[in-house]
Amino acid sequence: MSTSKLDTSGVFHSVQLHSNQAELSLPAQAIRFRKNGIEFCSASPIPKWTEMTVDLHSRREAKKVHCTGIVVDCIGSRHTGYLVSMVFMGLTPQSQERLSELAFSQTV
Repeated sequence: MSTSKLDTSGVFHSVQLHSNQAELSLPAQAIRFRKNGIEFCSASPIPKWTEMTVDLHSRREAKKVHCTGIVVDCIGSRHTGYLVSMVFMGLTPQSQERLSELAFSQTV
């Protein structure tokens, strides 16, 4: 993944992540947006190659951005927490555009 940007703009209200093994609800400040996905901290490890669905809720729009992602890395320990890297797969051009607009609309 390439450069990142923390969402300090307040654009997102919350982020929901779901898989067969886990369900997370994260505040927007806990997410780092990457060119092809996101990074976030988790108290428990998430195995590599786990497929998860991600719902990004915006404060600006009633619609949410719904994505499917694959965990490509999970590093850390139970003492410090785990940094999880996820790549989004199969985004429609509209979802990709909306995600880009929401994630990068306001500068820090």
